[in-house]
Amino acid sequence: MAQIRFVDTTIRDGHLSLWANNMRTGMMLPIAHILDRAGFEAIECIYVDARKIVRELKEDPWERLRLLRQHITETPLRVITNRFRIFQFSPDVLWELQMECLARIGIRQARISDDWNRPARWREQVRVAREVGIDPIINLIFSESPKHTDEYYAERAREVAKLDVYRVCLKDPGGLLTPERMRTLAPAVLANVGDKYVELHSHCTTGLGPLNALEAVKLGLRTVCVGVPPLANGTALPSVFNVCKNLRTMGHEPVVDEDSLRQVEQHFTYIAKREGFPLGTPVEPDIGQYAHQVPGGMLSNLRHQLALIGREDRYQAVLEECGRVREEWGWPVMVTPLSQFVGTQAAMNVVAGERYRVVSDQAIEYALGWWGGEEAINGMYPDVRDKILSRPRARDMAASPPPVPTLAEIRSQYGGPGVSDEELLLRYEIGQDEIAAMRAAGPPRPYVTDDLPLVLLLRELADRGDRNFIRIQKEGVSITLGKR
Repeated sequence: MAQIRFVDTTIRDGHLSLWANNMRTGMMLPIAHILDRAGFEAIECIYVDARKIVRELKEDPWERLRLLRQHITETPLRVITNRFRIFQFSPDVLWELQMECLARIGIRQARISDDWNRPARWREQVRVAREVGIDPIINLIFSESPKHTDEYYAERAREVAKLDVYRVCLKDPGGLLTPERMRTLAPAVLANVGDKYVELHSHCTTGLGPLNALEAVKLGLRTVCVGVPPLANGTALPSVFNVCKNLRTMGHEPVVDEDSLRQVEQHFTYIAKREGFPLGTPVEPDIGQYAHQVPGGMLSNLRHQLALIGREDRYQAVLEECGRVREEWGWPVMVTPLSQFVGTQAAMNVVAGERYRVVSDQAIEYALGWWGGEEAINGMYPDVRDKILSRPRARDMAASPPPVPTLAEIRSQYGGPGVSDEELLLRYEIGQDEIAAMRAAGPPRPYVTDDLPLVLLLRELADRGDRNFIRIQKEGVSITLGKR
């Protein structure tokens, strides 16, 4: 029997999947040192989509990473990245600059993806990661379709074996894996990936994530991605406590400090109840997920958008249409942003009452090959592609492809003397007015729970660089703490 290790996803996929990315920096910091000493192989943290953090939470995403790095000193911090912008085009030089900034802060690992599992894109991503000093991990993204066979993944695994990667992550973002498919898929990957270490990242959207983790261990994988409740289960990752309990029953030795993680569970459960955030719970199996394959986080947003236009009654019809659109588009992996493109067009087809009478700009971009190149073009049904590209809007877009400015040109437009790389990236992605509003909101606020609130408050205030002393006064008592 083997020692099984874990990667933590609580402050990344946990709150992204369950709390709509609404976790503030002050909510993370009080338990960061506990996560750091729990024995995880890595702790995933989030930077992608800084717009949410800046616009809604009024926090600096770069400062968040710096503060986490100050609190997490023993365990490697890991980010997940693909391109600089998720839903819009941006030159690759900005993604490379972003990787440089992440490395300077102290990010040590990056899970990097390509929406189509393209080896050519992987090679470039690995090169950049190695050059800036970050260990690259290739996301081998799982999907269900006639195209995504075990041989498909064996061939991709052989391509990964040629790369200088730290690890490979068998990534199941839609929670589509089953124990039965795992029994053929994992051996196909392991037999062709050479000496590369493989870990599992399987969501619980269909309720099978915990079983997939156990099956993966049976087949030889020795690292599993998990979350700490209440930021586990649901559409997030399996609970570390449940996986550890079942692994011990199987005779394995989980390598993680579960006792200390109970404090993390208590901390986030308090926050969830106080803020009205959902608690992750196991879900019942839903075989409809395999037809449309819409990721869990997108399902709630899709229902919300239909409700806004008074068409929530068409929700099930839109899900069924997602499956048809995906097939017509050549079976893209239902992962951001391709899943959103498919879902948007499916909703348009249903609401308009005629398929492809109205199309999104992203559908046109997809048909032009801007989101997948030849693989996207060749996979589309020809009649569907012709219908999308036959309209004037498509001809105008084809005549004006996205510009590819150099870094010098970007600096000239958004930067100037004294503008840091981090600030330049924020300005390009968000805009100076919203950045100014974020700055005006001040540094991240401490989040005090009911567990020794005064001690936690003192700890967070002491970590702030904009205070030289703290004074506590009560009737008959005055204490002043000062920094040297």
